[in-house]
Amino acid sequence: MTETKTSNRPRETRSGIIGRPFDRIDGPLKVRGDAAYAYENTLEGTAFGYILGAAVAKGRIAEIDTAEAERAPAVLLVMTHRNAPSQPDFGPAVTPTVPEVFTRARPALNSERVRYYDEPVALVVAETFEAARAAAGLIKVRYDEEPGRYDLPGNVADAYAPKRTNAGFETDSVIGDFESAFAAAPVKVDATYRTPFEHHNPMEPHATLAAWSGNELTIHTSAQTLANFRAGVASTLRIPPERVRIVSPFIGGGFGSKLIAHADTILAALAARVLQRPVKIALTRQQMFANAGHRAEMIQQVRLGTDTDGRLTGIAHDVWSATSSFEEYCEQTAVFARSLYSAPNRVTRHRLVPLDINRGEWMRSPGEAPGMLAFECAMDELAERLGLDPIELRIRNEPAQDPERGVPFSTRNLVACMEEGARRFGWQRRNPTPGSTREGRKLIGYGMAAAIRPNYIGAATARVAVDRDGRVTARLDMTDIGTGTYTILTQIAAESLGVPISSIKVELGDSRFPRTAGSGGSWGAASAGSALHNACNALKQRILDAAQSSEASPLRGANATEASFADGEVRVGQRSASLADLVRRIAPDGFEAEGSVATGAATQSYKAYSQHSYGAHFAEVAVDCDTGEIRMRRMLAVMGAGRILNPKTARSQIIGGMTWGIGAALMEQTVLDRRYGHFVNHDLAEYHVPINGDVPEMEVVFLEEHDDKANPFGAKGIGELGVCGAGAAVANAIYNATGVRVREFPITLDKLLPALPVIAI
Repeated sequence: MTETKTSNRPRETRSGIIGRPFDRIDGPLKVRGDAAYAYENTLEGTAFGYILGAAVAKGRIAEIDTAEAERAPAVLLVMTHRNAPSQPDFGPAVTPTVPEVFTRARPALNSERVRYYDEPVALVVAETFEAARAAAGLIKVRYDEEPGRYDLPGNVADAYAPKRTNAGFETDSVIGDFESAFAAAPVKVDATYRTPFEHHNPMEPHATLAAWSGNELTIHTSAQTLANFRAGVASTLRIPPERVRIVSPFIGGGFGSKLIAHADTILAALAARVLQRPVKIALTRQQMFANAGHRAEMIQQVRLGTDTDGRLTGIAHDVWSATSSFEEYCEQTAVFARSLYSAPNRVTRHRLVPLDINRGEWMRSPGEAPGMLAFECAMDELAERLGLDPIELRIRNEPAQDPERGVPFSTRNLVACMEEGARRFGWQRRNPTPGSTREGRKLIGYGMAAAIRPNYIGAATARVAVDRDGRVTARLDMTDIGTGTYTILTQIAAESLGVPISSIKVELGDSRFPRTAGSGGSWGAASAGSALHNACNALKQRILDAAQSSEASPLRGANATEASFADGEVRVGQRSASLADLVRRIAPDGFEAEGSVATGAATQSYKAYSQHSYGAHFAEVAVDCDTGEIRMRRMLAVMGAGRILNPKTARSQIIGGMTWGIGAALMEQTVLDRRYGHFVNHDLAEYHVPINGDVPEMEVVFLEEHDDKANPFGAKGIGELGVCGAGAAVANAIYNATGVRVREFPITLDKLLPALPVIAI
């Protein structure tokens, strides 16, 4: 087992740098305030933009009067659909291919149509932010409002089957005859759960500084995937991608909301071109709720049938999800159920209900986060009906191979995660009878849930160079959204080249650097890290080739098959030379090399094996029997996620995910006004997320694991694994404490209190 308790900074040895809990390389910069985020960048002559949003959710602009705003002090430009530069039409709701979702044109202010509440209808640019905001309030807009659809449950009859779900997964899967198996099952659960609209709310709002130099555009922004931003901006502006440079070295959180360009980026670029001076725009926290994506509201029906021994004979997971009427987004909410447990008869289906709102987007653990919140609660309900321990139920339904693909697992330690978690958590103390454990006026409950998240790898390239002093520079357009990418890549380069951490400089977040898959889908470390590893190998080969042939080399004629790079030296048999001295002798200008990795979907390993990370979550809660107040007491996560590259940053990732699970179970909900189509609670005062006082003692344990089918390191993605199942563990603990099963999330007092048992004093 690998404990995640932090230790002192490790010695820099010739090997073993990967897998050690190094502090974040970028930590001191951030603590000192020297890490410049998008809005903090400055250019001479920068003007400031403020976006005015629509006051209706559907209709058209009948009249817009900007005269008073144009006369306001310090105003430079008022842009509306009447004078905005020409842009392509938005296009169809569904792109022909998945990649085009990220790279399509996303025009702004190009029509009098209003498609969703707070959609930009005007941009004011002024010498100061305050002047722009004040002038925006002077714009008068008259709308021809049209009736809209804003109610998911009320429009389920209009649901349709999309052609694909997110990432290209099949909309439905059918194996066997579920309906017959379910009808014949002696024990069954048929439960419907509802999960609400949720918003990402990263600490750093979406912001852009755009500047033109001739026909070249530079954009400083907060972006998770630079290549997607670049392509989307180029498509919108009708210019070649090579004329767009995206710069994003530091990102204050994204969680999926910064995978594509939004209105701040497009409008800043348009205004900067019109004014021929830099323009800076940031979305306000309120504007982010309508203009920066969300997780859609969903209705999920889970049906499970078993024999009397608790072995599943049928699994069905049906999902109805809200989507935008002008751009489709279907979260792959039931896809995980295709791999989690064995059953001969299986159905998963996704249906969409079009509403007049902005599009949903990728939000941390798309699919698994809302899907497992429902499915793992249904498993808990099934365990109670069977009189089985929830862990035992899951063990009895452990598959020998992927239940639907019919291929072996690359690694699968789900049972080990559950068993080790039970031992560490003290699961044997759990009373299976709900509402039976008390401490004074507190009802105490234990809950658990499984976790699963696919392991991906995306196409990536890295460039690495070494100079005459032995200093190594690695460049990738990869991003660090606060997850520790700078640190992980530094460790990979240091170990690959056998040099100390202090000799490595990793430069990220610039589209001039080699292209990667960026940050998203938990593929960042594996994708960029594998490319960097291959680049380092190519660099070593270049050095060895030159060392063998150069007359100035102390290793001339040596047998390269015996070579090693360690402790800052190049060793060939009994001969050695310091890396710096060798480079200085044979290549005073240094060496450079590139390395790449293909997308996982294109490799034989990903076709031949089912690759996932796994885990088990455990939670203990206390519920006040008088007020219904729920307090978390402790949580434990045991994870099987391949080789852990840095236990310190990995632990932070999992704890962050567990905290998201608390939020999903107990707090997070964006309320859509079903009359007028706007999100009512659109700031952090009313959109509640867990704070320090809500988060209990958390323990994270990583099982020792190496997946040689995944990548050169044997590592798997963990960024989203911590969310998967965490909320269900909390919900199951609440049921164990109270005997009240709430199936509409979040579990708030109004849903729990009326059903609480009356306990005499």
